[in-house]
Amino acid sequence: MSDPIDRIPEDRRERARSALAATFDRAPVTSLEPITTGASASSYRIEVAGRPYLLRLESSRRNEIRDPHRSYVCMRLAAEAGIAPAVRHADPEAAVAITDFVPYRPMTDWSRPSADLARDLGNLVARLQAIPAFPPVTDYPTVVGRLLGLLLGSGLFAPGLLDPHRESFERIREAYPWDDGALVSSHNDLSPANILSDGERLWFIDWETAYRNDSLVDVATLTIFIAVSPELEAVLLRSWLGREPDRAQRARLVLMRSLARLYYGCAASVNSANALGTVAPETDLSAPTWAEFGMAIEQKHLAIGAPETQRLVGKVALASFLAGVTAPEFEEAIKGVRS
Repeated sequence: MSDPIDRIPEDRRERARSALAATFDRAPVTSLEPITTGASASSYRIEVAGRPYLLRLESSRRNEIRDPHRSYVCMRLAAEAGIAPAVRHADPEAAVAITDFVPYRPMTDWSRPSADLARDLGNLVARLQAIPAFPPVTDYPTVVGRLLGLLLGSGLFAPGLLDPHRESFERIREAYPWDDGALVSSHNDLSPANILSDGERLWFIDWETAYRNDSLVDVATLTIFIAVSPELEAVLLRSWLGREPDRAQRARLVLMRSLARLYYGCAASVNSANALGTVAPETDLSAPTWAEFGMAIEQKHLAIGAPETQRLVGKVALASFLAGVTAPEFEEAIKGVRS
């Protein structure tokens, strides 16, 4: 009978075996199925003694943001607070983690989000921000600025095409009232793929880019992907704050939402450029909406995590950033935070 672990690529197999032995001793893995919904790690649903777990093998590439020594601390704190699935094993040196398994909820389930969902997400973000503060890294505007610099130098877009993005980013960075003393524990990537439901409650997963951040980063991200209408945004904000937001918070949210859109646009585009190598530069930013992109994923016209899909995600996010910074509410928000 073949060993299920042999399905893991050879260069990661021994890391997996060591982690499984440390966690389950001699209990055998009776089932192993790849999970293809993520792009930053190799993940598998495994069964041991009739119970499912998630085995996650991080990439060997590390930098200031992607560092298991920090992200595993964040993951454990979130799990102890009941925000993330329980952690059974986490070895930052080997970059291997084993957690309880929560079934993946398809993106189609988020296509018509409800007020109850927005309320639950706001409550869960508030719980996350109430736990001990995660370790810090460089401030978020600097992270976004570095990604934008990488993208501008990648050759993925025609010269000058992203000049409006650079100019608008500089305006946001100059205007946004950054406060290092008010940073909180933050997931920093609350896209639908990182929010799961077990049928009774929600869980946040994939803490690879978690660190101490501005309190609006996670909220702004949720308004991009899930709480996309004014009504759902209002529910999300009330459940997160426990009250109505004031004008200053609303203005900051508009600017932070733009920063988050630019973050996703740059990160996805840079990832695709690294994977695709030399490609013809994009000459326009025509792209589907987030809803249309989600439908393409649902209908399996696009493969999650594939370089071409990442390239399209980048275009969708960069187009939505440009639409946001040219809307009247953006200028109002700039004036609002300055006053």
